Amino acid sequence: MSKVDRFPDLMRAFFYEWLVEQRNASIHTVRSYRDTWRLWLRFVAQRTGKKVAMIRLADLAASEVAAFLSHAEHDRGGTIGTRNCRLAAIRSFFHFVATRDPGSIAQCVEILNIPVKRAPVSEPCYLDPAEVTAILAQPNRSTLEGIRDHALLSFLY
Repeated sequence: MSKVDRFPDLMRAFFYEWLVEQRNASIHTVRSYRDTWRLWLRFVAQRTGKKVAMIRLADLAASEVAAFLSHAEHDRGGTIGTRNCRLAAIRSFFHFVATRDPGSIAQCVEILNIPVKRAPVSEPCYLDPAEVTAILAQPNRSTLEGIRDHALLSFLY
């Protein structure tokens, strides 16, 4: 029994029907997701030796996602934040697929269980008393705006 791959139809429906019409996603979100999919499909095509147009939904396994995320972070020099954005785009698609194609739920669950990566949190930087004094000396206190600015800056300190 030869089953027709629904991947092209699902991809079109994801971008046009779900992201744009139902979710009203911003153009920036749509472009970010598009770029993620371009990179990922090219990556999968290179690893599998197929042309991008020949990739099937079954080729998009959790192992491919993990390899792509590692590639995006290490080989392409991306940040952890960029890696997590790429994962969000992929997860969003597979959330959508899980509702439209029940036969691929197991594949979707594997991909949806890939965790986001935690980035190290940098310490907050504080101003020294000399720096605060210099900032408070900036507003011209002979004008109403300067008095206001000095009061606001003093309050913030």
